[in-house]
This record gives sequence, C-alpha cells and structure tokens, in this order.
Amino acid sequence: NYLEAPTDIVFLVVLWRLRYKLSLRDVAEMFLGRGFVFTHETVRDWDVRFAPLIAEQLRTKHCGRAGRSWYVDETYLNVHGKWCYLYRAIDADGNLVDSRLSEKRDMEAAKQFFQQAMAVVGHAPEMVTTDGHRSYPRAVHETMGNEVVHRTNVYLNNRIEQDHRGIKQRYYPMRGFGCFEAATRFCQAFDELRQYFHLCSRTKET
Repeated sequence: NYLEAPTDIVFLVVLWRLRYKLSLRDVAEMFLGRGFVFTHETVRDWDVRFAPLIAEQLRTKHCGRAGRSWYVDETYLNVHGKWCYLYRAIDADGNLVDSRLSEKRDMEAAKQFFQQAMAVVGHAPEMVTTDGHRSYPRAVHETMGNEVVHRTNVYLNNRIEQDHRGIKQRYYPMRGFGCFEAATRFCQAFDELRQYFHLCSRTKET
C-alpha cells in the first residue's frame, strides 16, 4: 500500500477519526499504546487520502435503498469563521438519502442538492417534506417534476432536524473546519459511515 503502516491499521485510524469524538492527536496517542508510532499530521494525511474513498464506496450502496418519502433540511456549520450550510435528507425510516455542503442557502444550492441526491439513490421521491424556506418549492418542482408532492411543515420535518444531532455532536469538539474542502470531505464521509452502522444495527435487530 506504499505506506509505513499495515493497511488494516490505516483503515482503523481513519474509521476512528470519522466515527468518534477524537482529535488527530487523540487518535495518534491511542495507537501509540498499541505500538504504532505516527504523528497527528500523519492521521490528517491518511484522512485526506482515504476518507473520500470510504465515502464513495459506501455511497454506491445507496442505489435503490432510500424510500419514496424524503425529509430535507439544512444545518449550519462553521468553516474558517464563515457559516456554511449542510443540506441533508433522510427517508421515512431514518435512512440517509444524501448530504451536500454549500456555501450558500438559496434555490440553486437546493437544486444542486436534489439533483445529486437523485443521482445517488437512483430515483426521485414521491413526497418531499421541507421547512418553509422559499427556495424549496421551485427547486423541488424544477428538479423532480410537478408530480412530486411537496409538504411544508415544521412538525413533520422534526425528524430530520433531530437527525442533525449526529453531525453536530461530532462537529462541536472540532471547533469548526479550516477550509471548505476539508469540511466537505469530513461531512460526507461521516454521514456515509454513520448510515452504514445504522443499517447494520437495523439488520441485526431484525
């Protein structure tokens, strides 16, 4: 693998970095106790290199899995002192449809998110529930067609707002992101990995 550490260790480092509330230095220190010596900068390099590969591999599993009723909302993230918007969508069962970080919160950003989400899951929804932001009605109909039912209800959309807790709880200890590219990479990989464990948990329960 052209690395100085075993492949399974590198994968585990990136996995822990994404999944748990650990700093770069925390991860390096935990592996030091296991006899693997590398710096927090090495952890950062591995994250940059391999997190997108993990996210892309997990995204391929979305095709055909998402339900026909989507709940869409955006949440705020601090990126280098500037507020950006993480668009996210889940279905009625709580499964991730897709997520996309945007520097703006407008109709064009909403349209790009819907187009990306449909490309990932392979189909358009029958119903979309959003908050009352004025950009959504036109974005829904222009990207998915007039046959898609669009609902605007704060209480019905509470499930996606509660689902934001996952990224919020992981993001707060990091105190923001240094750049937009790093934030995009982390948010996408985090959401995909969280969804993977969500599916495994549900399968085990059934």
